[in-house]
Amino acid sequence: MKIIEAVTAVLVCNGEIFLTHRQPHLTAFPGFQAFPGGKVDKGEADHAHAHPLLAPFTPRHVHALARELREELSFDLDAALAAGDVLAIDKLGSAISPPIIAVRFDTSFFRIELRAKPTFTIEIGELSGGAWATPAEWMARYNAGDLLVAPPTHDVLVALAANPDSRRVTQLGDYNEFVGTPQIEPLRGVYQCPIPSNTLPPADRTNAFILGDDGGPRIIVDPSPANRAEFDKLCTHLAGRGITAVFLTHHHPDHRQFANDLARHLGVPMQLSADTHQRISRLQPAWFDGIAVDLKADGDVVGTWLGHPLRVIAVPGHDEGQLALMPDNRGFCLVGDLIQGVGTVVIAAPEGDMAKYFASLEKIIALAPKVIWPSHGGALGGTFYLEQTLKHRRLREAQVKALFEAGKSLDEILNEVYVGLDPRLVPLARMNIDSHLAKLRAEGALAA
Repeated sequence: MKIIEAVTAVLVCNGEIFLTHRQPHLTAFPGFQAFPGGKVDKGEADHAHAHPLLAPFTPRHVHALARELREELSFDLDAALAAGDVLAIDKLGSAISPPIIAVRFDTSFFRIELRAKPTFTIEIGELSGGAWATPAEWMARYNAGDLLVAPPTHDVLVALAANPDSRRVTQLGDYNEFVGTPQIEPLRGVYQCPIPSNTLPPADRTNAFILGDDGGPRIIVDPSPANRAEFDKLCTHLAGRGITAVFLTHHHPDHRQFANDLARHLGVPMQLSADTHQRISRLQPAWFDGIAVDLKADGDVVGTWLGHPLRVIAVPGHDEGQLALMPDNRGFCLVGDLIQGVGTVVIAAPEGDMAKYFASLEKIIALAPKVIWPSHGGALGGTFYLEQTLKHRRLREAQVKALFEAGKSLDEILNEVYVGLDPRLVPLARMNIDSHLAKLRAEGALAA
């Protein structure tokens, strides 16, 4: 997998640092707080910079840094250097995105110390805002669950909170690879473990989540390792973490493979909806043998997150028994397969219902959690992608209806609606079309 070079500017002034807020529509880290920066372009200048503060660094990195600051903040680094407004520049370190990320970056972090705070003009296409605060203040926001950040950004904040004069952050290199089960914590107290699983392409991992405050219930959500080797890694990862229950969002195999074995290994109950319990029991009658079953329904509390009750929300549609999890302060919502960070949600009979799926999307959008977490892919700041999914599905349904009324066959509809589809996904696309037609008939929009 190709690794793309990138640069980031940690702007420092009088003990404060500047963080931007990324727009929620972006494909990379949507809605995250981040330092300004971006990828190094192919045509980036490769001649050494004349100013002595920049001379020690890789030329293309320097030119990319200046360009990104100019594009995102309208800040002219060269002019600031010439005016003596830059007191020091240091390379804090670099971080390589781990293999769990679809697009990997090798990002160099540069600390730029300024004499005075510039007046920035935010580029609203990529950023929705930005603010200055001390590293300790940023960390206080993170610890309160009010800051969504990539792990290297978190590490810079931790290092500068401990030592505001730090010129090197050694922990940044820890993200090159994960040993054992991967785990990241972009939002305080939400531990995301993207575990290799037997899921549908293009996804190849299902997120397991560890949730629950110290001293209270602590659950692992949707553990579904692909094989025994990954299962053993997960068991090692969970040792001593005080897991009190295994929680399933729904019954599909890529959300529960080895979950029963894990519950038995840990000696804990399994929490799930009555519908999910019934469907699994019909498919595999002995699956729950030796496991205490704790049925959960809409409104039930399964623990706390940063002191806030962590509540179950019913979100049928993709699967009749699917459950989401959200704290009462709406700091985040684990939505299962309500949307996909990787790929497209399939709505298929008998467990799928397109009308209920639309209603579940509308339900979570109305609740407006600050962060959305799908079962496949990364965290999403805000509900933008839920809203876009609902809008896209409505447009697709109108397209299916028009083609059907024009006398097109199911295959013809599929070829027009899903142009260039991966052949492996054709049967799933057909299921989605069937579900749209069933919804339209049930609503009287098509003849039964």
